[in-house]
Amino acid sequence: MSYNTSAVGSGSRNTTRTFEFGRTHVVRPKGKHQTTIVWLHGLGDKGSSWSQILETLPLPNIKWICPTAPTRPVAIFGGFPCTAWFDVGDISEEAPDDLEGLDASATHVANLLSTEPADIKLGVGGFSMGAATALYSATCHILGQYGNGNLYPVNLSAVVGLSGWLPCSRTLRSQIERSEEAARRAASLPILLCHGSGDDVVAHKHGEKSAQALSSAGFRNLTFRSYNGLGHYTIPEEMDEVCNWLTTRLGLDGSWS
Repeated sequence: MSYNTSAVGSGSRNTTRTFEFGRTHVVRPKGKHQTTIVWLHGLGDKGSSWSQILETLPLPNIKWICPTAPTRPVAIFGGFPCTAWFDVGDISEEAPDDLEGLDASATHVANLLSTEPADIKLGVGGFSMGAATALYSATCHILGQYGNGNLYPVNLSAVVGLSGWLPCSRTLRSQIERSEEAARRAASLPILLCHGSGDDVVAHKHGEKSAQALSSAGFRNLTFRSYNGLGHYTIPEEMDEVCNWLTTRLGLDGSWS
């Protein structure tokens, strides 16, 4: 699936970029379908890697959709192309945000969720850059629009981010404070963030600062978990936390029919 987006470049000329998303892998629920979650992989990875992990979780009521990001030049790798949800040159609060890439990926996520049945709860989660994209999708849901001003079309019931960070954190609080509806949504949206203290790719402090930025912006239903010594990967203990949290927050009953 491709996504076209236009941006104003230098001078008055418009530039159009097309993002070609890769293969999407789906893990169908083994029991009664109650929730659908789009799960986003990390930089340089693909959807199949996480679909194999998610398939083993004791969550029979969840349908997992694991898309693959476009292959694109990435500044942090000196312009070398790899799968990435958006361009990134530095992981920090001061680094510029690739709004065009973020909007394209958030739109892709919303499109994948928009065809789900009306009675199914919807969520988004991810690892590393995928977690950053999931959190950006959460802010689009809260504000009711993408960064480009287009309306955000789906209602999210849960957001999970492992070893990630929050894009566009500098302006989030002021944006939410301008809208009572956004403040109401922020206060009620359940978010789980997990981060390892030994992460040498996305430092633990970035996860911590992201949680603080969300909390100060009015996200009251936020859980932040630290894992002592954990690097930039996941472990069974962390995935157990995700399972328990999703079961509780989404009211999953474990039924098989």
